[in-house]
Amino acid sequence: REGELLSVAEDGTRCVVKEWFSGRECSVQSEAEVVRAVGQIAKLHRTLRGIAIDESWNLGSILTRPAVAEMERHNRELVRTRNYIRKKRRKSDFERAVSGSFAIFYEQAQEAAGGLKAQIEQDGEPENYLCHGDLNQHHILLAEENEMAVIEFNRMHRGVQVEDLYHFTRKILEKHGWDLRLGMRLLETYDRILPLNAQERTYLYYLFLYPEKYWKQINFYYNANKAWVPAKSTEKIRKLEAQQEARESFIQTVIQGV
Repeated sequence: REGELLSVAEDGTRCVVKEWFSGRECSVQSEAEVVRAVGQIAKLHRTLRGIAIDESWNLGSILTRPAVAEMERHNRELVRTRNYIRKKRRKSDFERAVSGSFAIFYEQAQEAAGGLKAQIEQDGEPENYLCHGDLNQHHILLAEENEMAVIEFNRMHRGVQVEDLYHFTRKILEKHGWDLRLGMRLLETYDRILPLNAQERTYLYYLFLYPEKYWKQINFYYNANKAWVPAKSTEKIRKLEAQQEARESFIQTVIQGV
């Protein structure tokens, strides 16, 4: 068929290796589109749950690092960067912004890592299924006949599916100033199609609690040329501070639903 990459075996068997879709990316500014996209994610997850897990996958690249291990690694990187900045006698605007905001974000980072670790030790990790692994608006297309297509499964892995939901929702809410009404609408849309149990909701709460965007800015700074920090990086740190109250309101509403 048109728009497909086919593989043909020696015996003439044909199978679809990759299929292309014509369409545009989901618009982060359109509430209707992002709500539909979350519904599509839930449908994808429901379909992936029907695929039996092959234990041989445990030896391959289909496994990823657990969320707790990633949070703990990121926390060590946050401390490393803070200590580096502390030692500097002359600080840039970015470094002063980090010094002023570090305590509150690092406290959340520690709480998220510790809380998620304790939850898993008590209740175990939510059941593992296949996940997309890298979901954002660039991977959801409005295809023909008003359909939606999920693309780019390069990071598909066996894991906790609400991590997909978290990554997509966080990206959208950062663009919308952590709008509480929109955030809850997205989670409710997913829940109507693929109900979230209490364990998954708690897991999702700790994912949102972790200040991932803050860590990304800190990590980018540490691994880049520190002699010149773009003004945009400083603006991003200050924007995260400005959004903190709205973000915390959303996070608290998530945990209240558990």
